[in-house]
Order: sequence, then structure tokens, then C-alpha cells
Amino acid sequence: MKTPLKPVWDLESIFSGGSSSESFAAYLALLEQDVRKLQTLLIETAAPKTLEETHAFDAILELLQSCYIRISEGSAFVSCLSSQNQQDKKAAQLQGSVSTLGAMLNSSKSRFDNLLSQTADDVWEKWVAREDIEPLAFVLNESRTQAREKLSPELEGLALDLGVDGYHGWGKFYNTIVSKVNIPFEQNGDTIMLSAGQAANKLSDSDRNVRETVFASWEKAWTDVEDFCADTLNHLAGFRLKLYENRGWDDILKEPLAINRMSRQTLDTMWDVINGAKPALVKYLERKALLLGVEKLSWSDIDAPVGKSGGKVTYDEAAINIVEQFAKFSPKLSKFAEMAFEKRWIEAEDRPGKRPGGFCTSLPLSKATRIFMTFSGTPSNVSTLAHELGHGYHQHIMEELPALNQRYAMNVAETASTFAELIVADALVQSATDEQEKLALLEDKIQRSVAFFMNIHARFLFESRFYEQRKKGLVNADELSKLMVEAQQEAFCGVLASDHPHFWASKLHFYLTGVPFYNFPYTFGYMFSAGIYARAQQEGTAFADKYDDLLRDTGRMTVEELAQKHLGTDLTQPDFWQNAANLVIADIEQFLEMTATAK
Repeated sequence: MKTPLKPVWDLESIFSGGSSSESFAAYLALLEQDVRKLQTLLIETAAPKTLEETHAFDAILELLQSCYIRISEGSAFVSCLSSQNQQDKKAAQLQGSVSTLGAMLNSSKSRFDNLLSQTADDVWEKWVAREDIEPLAFVLNESRTQAREKLSPELEGLALDLGVDGYHGWGKFYNTIVSKVNIPFEQNGDTIMLSAGQAANKLSDSDRNVRETVFASWEKAWTDVEDFCADTLNHLAGFRLKLYENRGWDDILKEPLAINRMSRQTLDTMWDVINGAKPALVKYLERKALLLGVEKLSWSDIDAPVGKSGGKVTYDEAAINIVEQFAKFSPKLSKFAEMAFEKRWIEAEDRPGKRPGGFCTSLPLSKATRIFMTFSGTPSNVSTLAHELGHGYHQHIMEELPALNQRYAMNVAETASTFAELIVADALVQSATDEQEKLALLEDKIQRSVAFFMNIHARFLFESRFYEQRKKGLVNADELSKLMVEAQQEAFCGVLASDHPHFWASKLHFYLTGVPFYNFPYTFGYMFSAGIYARAQQEGTAFADKYDDLLRDTGRMTVEELAQKHLGTDLTQPDFWQNAANLVIADIEQFLEMTATAK
């Protein structure tokens, strides 16, 4: 791999001209024509009564998949524009245009699904058995079944249309709020203003005074905008609940579980195993408090480093290390990462004006991805970079599949990313020769377990209780903060001396409209990848092809079917989850042993 690398992504190769791109404007215009053509086709089509009449479905299916590929491309592009510069007003306008097209397309999909649901069983079975349709059978059957549980296509279409400026509009309001959040920070005698993304990186600083000072300012900044945030979350939840009510759905988890293609039994089993593993995490956090010289950890201490990591890591060093570690498991994964670095698919520069957080977005038409983060040289940043590259590889593996089979759920999406992260984290720990560096790397790895087992569990508990309370009426900012603190105390087993009351306001995931309950799928992905990683350790490089096969199937079966086919395991039972949790417990036991002399 050629270095030095440039940590700024290339968007010009997708559409030149940024948010003023003429080629992108033309692209959207042509896409709109095809979406409207699809709408006309659907209006003119009735549910087929014979196999011969299903040929109308063929044309619809071809155009539908083409539109999905192109809307994904356009959505990814504008997401990149708005994330790299929160002040790009034209990007915000483009997001609105793409959202409108997306709603039109989803409305068409809803109408198509309704036609599928009205097709007689004997005709249906013959159609999906056709050689050219059979690869899509799982997705089409899923759509047909779900359509029978929803409103009429006219009402579903109306809800989607109203959602552009309502539901999704409120979700995008987070970008406006966070763009106005600035965190004051004293540096070299001067006060500078940090963006939310820059301030978030400071919360894991090795200096406790820095962490505590930034955290106090962070809480204050989000308190100042709490009413805007509370209004936004209330309207998002209100929209969902009213839609669920009209569909006749009582269970608030019905949609998120269906989206993630998993059963409630699997979810409950996973949380039960995690709760059983939490005493080990409590011991770790108590030992960490001892090492940091405090009686109990505060919220800002959770991500504080322990040990000495050997200083900051440069972007080039991180890239070289990731490519090398990936190669030990899979040459294909390594070559993909190298390509992403060299083709500048990654936006990692540490500068003001960027959106906080990290993501990987797919460009299925270009058969490429783009990764967004703010790299400041911490071990956590290296993990995040590996994580997002895992997402990119997942899409890379699936890019030759039909569009509908590329639409995998969030929980299995987090599997590939977390697996990639584990490869790098484990390799760093094993290769470290300095005891303090090994401790620092091991501790950073365990912090991820705390995030997935405790922090995300707190988010799940908060969101579950918030929705139940929202059914009774609006929930004000003080009540939201109270729910957040209660969830954190329960999820962290009371081990913390202080909490993060306004976490609900600051966390982007609560505002996302694409996937309700944007929390438990993260933990599923972490645990599922840990179980897969344990299998990979047993089988070595021979497992790499099996891993690719598993990823390739993630868009065309339930997670239970996926695990049974590729791992021979039953996810509704605790055995698989316990094996994954045991890896976490083993890391903690190693950490406790290495720090046994701490006083």
C-alpha cells in the first residue's frame, strides 16, 4: 500500500461538483422519471390470476430493483455531503429531494407488496418457483406476508408521503440541532470551540481533568437544547405509535424485530445471557476505578484509557496495521481495505464542521462505499476504522446479488463490522510486547464489551420505557432525563457514581428513522460476530470462504436460519450466546490478572 495516505474522501468520482453538481441534478431527474414510470405500471397492474399474467410482475420487479440501487446511491452521496460539512445548506436541500423520491419509491413498493398479497397461492407458488424469480423467493414471500399485516396500499402510501416532512423531517432535525452545538475547551490558555464530534473524542482523553471538564460542558450544551431534542423525539415516537395503532400492532418491538428478521425469543435469550455475564463486567469496572484512583467511576471515566498505549497512532500507521491484520484471516478482506484506503473512500480528517460519529454508506451503482469518521489517533479510532471497513466489505461481498437480496438488516450488518474490529483488536493485544501497552489494548477491547452489554442495553431499556410512556402523552425533557438515568443505573448494575442524563438528547441513534430501536441490533451483531470469531479461531483461514458465504446470505434469510445453515446452531437457545459471552469474560479475567497488584 502506498503511503502517505490522504484522510479526506473522494466524492468527485461519484458526482463532480459537490452539492452544486449538475450531473447529480440530472441523475435525480432521470431517477424521478423512472420512479413515476414505476407508479404508473403499478396503477395499471392487477393481481394476476394465472401464471401468464405474472409477466407484468417481471417488468415491475426489474424497474423496482433498478430504482432501489439508484436511490441508495443518491442517498449515500447526499449523506456524505451533509456529514462532511454541517453548514452545507444545499446538501440539506438535496436530502429533502432524495427523501421525497425515497418515499415515492417506498409507496410503490407498498403497492407492489399488496399486489403480491392478493395473488392466489397456486399462482404465487408457480411464479416464485421460476428459475429467474426463485433467488428472490425469501424476500418476496416476506413482503407478501408483511403486506397482509399493514394498511391498504393507499393509506400506507399516504403515511409514507406525509412522513417525508413529518416523520423523516423530524429525524433530520437532529442535524440542525447538532450543528449549533459547540463545546468550549481551554487549550494553551485560549478558549476554542469544539464541534460535537471533536468534543466526543475528548471524552476518552487520558487526563481525567480534561474528561470531566469536557463532559460538564457537554452536558450543559445538550441541556441548552433539550427542549428542541425532546420535541423531536416525542414527534418521532408519536408518528410511529399512531401508525402502529392504525395497523393494529400492540407490540412496539414488532417492527424492529421484523426489520432485523429475528424472533423475540432470540432477543430475550441474548439479553438473558448478557445479564448473566454482567457481574464480570462489574468487577472490571470496579478494578478500573481502583486503577484510576477513584472510589467509583463517573460516566466520563468509562472510556478513559488504562495503561499506556504508546502514544498517538497516525492514520497511515492505522491503515497499514489494519490491512496486515485482515490479511491473516482473509486476503480478500485485506485487499478490500487496501483498495478503500488507496482510492480515498474514507473521510477521517480531524477538523471542525463535521458531523459527530462514524458510518459506512454503500454506493451500489458505483460498487463502492464511503466511510466517515473523525480520526484523532486513539486506539478507539483504530477500532472504529476497522469496524467501518467491515461494513464496507460486507457490501462488497454482496454487490453482484439482485438489489432486493442486498437489503440486509442492521443486526447482521453489525456482524461484519464487529468481526473486523475483533480481528484487529485481538491481534493488537496478542502482538504487544510491552506490558503497559498490552494492558491498554486489552482494556480498550473490553470497553467495547461495556458499550454493547451495558451502554446499549441502557439505550434499549430507555427506548422501551419511553415508548410506553409516550402512549400516554408527551414526555418532557426532565422525564426523558429521568428515564435515561434509571436505564443507565439498571444496565450498569449501579456501578457508576454519576450518569449521563442527556444521553437521550445527544445520541444520533435515537433520531434515526430508517430503523426503530437502533440499539439491540448492535449488541446482536457484537455477540453474533464473537461467536463467529470463536469458530474462525478453531478453523483458521479455512473459515474465510465460509464467512463470505454467511455474509452473502444475510439479505435472504432470518438470523435463525442463517445461524443454522452456516454455523449449525440454534439462536433461540443460550449455548451460542454463552460461548460468545465467554470470550468477553476471558478478556476480563486476563485484565484482572494483569492488574491484581493494583491498590
